[in-house]
Amino acid sequence: MSPAPRKTSPALTVVRVCLRFRAEVVTTACKVTVVRILLVPFFVVQVLYYERTGGEGHRLAAILCFAIAAISDAYDGYLARRYNQKSELGALLDPVADKLLLVSALVLLTFDKRPHLPNLPLWLAGTVIGRDVIQAIGFAVLHYTLGGKVPVRPRFIGKAATVLQMVTVSWALLKWPENWLLPLSLAAAVCAAVSGVIYVLDGMKLLSASPDSAPSPGEPPDPPKP
Repeated sequence: MSPAPRKTSPALTVVRVCLRFRAEVVTTACKVTVVRILLVPFFVVQVLYYERTGGEGHRLAAILCFAIAAISDAYDGYLARRYNQKSELGALLDPVADKLLLVSALVLLTFDKRPHLPNLPLWLAGTVIGRDVIQAIGFAVLHYTLGGKVPVRPRFIGKAATVLQMVTVSWALLKWPENWLLPLSLAAAVCAAVSGVIYVLDGMKLLSASPDSAPSPGEPPDPPKP
């Protein structure tokens, strides 16, 4: 008689399925993005320690951490395009990593850090955070209305806003001439505001095209405008 087949425990089966799913979904580009997210707490701690102690080692560590995160932002995008690793998870995590890093840096540098670091304008942080909050609310509305499938369409002006924010933060951390901080902050704020308006218009178009936004059969049409 042939030996009876070995039974696999349900727990082991679940583990194997989860590992297979992770290998298929979490691409190398997504792993790089996760590393960027993990760098955010380290960056925040180094800036706070530099503010408290004035030790240049903490400032250099913060600069290095921010530079690695900024370079990896371009690197994971290259991996996704070059090796066809674009995924819904990556499209969701990439802007989250950018927002966590930049909002943390802008908030930290908005508070008084003198004489160690220059201060960034409050209106820059307010513009960026306001845009991100509106985007998050809009994404939640689209996610609920469209049944969980929200097409993410990056815009050039949004990427330009991200780059300008990174340049502004790096300029402040490197303590380069402060007279350039105001024009850099202004350019970053304008691009962030314009990109926010464009994303809102894109969201309104998606909502208008959704069947759920159409009036119900028994609902009377809107009266004509005078």
